[in-house]
Amino acid sequence: MAVVRVLAVALSLSLLAGCAPSAAESPGATTVKNCGIDVSVDGPPKRVFAAYQPAIELAHALGISDRLVGTAYLDSQVLPEYTAAQSKAKYFKNLPSREELLSLNPDFVLSGFNDVFSAAGSDASFGSRKGLADLGVQTWIFSPLCPTADGKGDEAIDPATVSMDNVYADLRDLGRLFGVEDRAAQVIADQKRRIAAVSDAVKDAPRPTVAIIRPGLEGGGMTVSGGPDFGTVLIRQAGGVNAFADLTSKRNVKISVEEFIKRDPDYVLISGCCDASLTPAASQPDVNKILANPAFANLKAVRSKHVVPWLFANHSAGVRGAYTTENLGHILHPDLGRVW
Repeated sequence: MAVVRVLAVALSLSLLAGCAPSAAESPGATTVKNCGIDVSVDGPPKRVFAAYQPAIELAHALGISDRLVGTAYLDSQVLPEYTAAQSKAKYFKNLPSREELLSLNPDFVLSGFNDVFSAAGSDASFGSRKGLADLGVQTWIFSPLCPTADGKGDEAIDPATVSMDNVYADLRDLGRLFGVEDRAAQVIADQKRRIAAVSDAVKDAPRPTVAIIRPGLEGGGMTVSGGPDFGTVLIRQAGGVNAFADLTSKRNVKISVEEFIKRDPDYVLISGCCDASLTPAASQPDVNKILANPAFANLKAVRSKHVVPWLFANHSAGVRGAYTTENLGHILHPDLGRVW
C-alpha cells in the first residue's frame, strides 16, 4: 500500500509539473544557482519544508515561518528568538520518509545538511535534488556544505567553500527566491556586525587550540570536527584554532584516543546532539567522564578544567554564526570580559 501511495503522489506531482510550464521556462521566473544547480521559482514558494536545525532557524530568521508545511530533526532547542514561531510549526522528531514529505505537497525543501539528498546518506533520504525537481519541488543545500555532485554527501565537501561568506550568499539568494530581500539584508548586517565585534576584540589575544568532539566512543576511538566542519570557521572568528583542521576528508572524522592525546588541545567542546529539547547541560555527564578518565589526566584542557558542555547545533553553518562566535569568544577569552 505504501508503494502505491508513493507512486500516486509522484504521478500526481509529475502530472502537475507536466501540465504547467516549468519555472525555468517562465519569463517571470527567479533563478539562482545553489551548489551548481539552477533553482527557479515562478513566485515566492508558499509550501516550504525545512529539514535540520540550520534550515529551520534560517526560515524563521527570514520571516517565512507561516509558509512552513513541516520541520524536522532539531539538534537542540532553537534560539530563543525563534521559540514562539517554532512552537506553531508542524514538527517531525526524525526525518520523514520521502513518501511523508511528498504527502505534505511542498514546493520547496530547505536542508541544513546535504545527506538528506544523498542516496548514501540517511535512511530517510528524500532522493536526489534532480529527482525532486522533476516532481516540481525545488531544493536548497546550505552552500558551505555543497557536495561536488548531486546525490553526494559530506565526503564531497570542498573545505574552501566553508565560510560565512557562503552563509551570507545563501541568505541573499534565498531572500530573492522567497521575496524577502530586505529581511535577508537585515539578517546579514546583524551577523556581520556581531561577528566583527568579536573578531576585533580578540585579534591580538593568544589563539588557543580547540577540539570539538561528539560524545560516545565508537570502536575505541572518538569523533572530532575536522577542517570542513563549520566549527573551524567559528573557532577562528572567536580567536582560536581548530586542533583538527588538517583532517579534511569529512566534517566528522573518527580518530584514536592516542591521536586525541597527542594533539593535546587547550579546550575541548563536547558537542551534544540531537533532540529538540536539548541544552548544553545535557553534555555535562560526558564532560565529567573526560575529566575523570586517568588517560586524559595530563591534557591541558583537563588540567585547566577547559572541557565544556556544548551543542552540535552551535557549529552548524547558518544564522547561528553570530551567536556561536559570541558564545565561543567568551569561552576562549574570558579575560576580555563582555566587550561584545
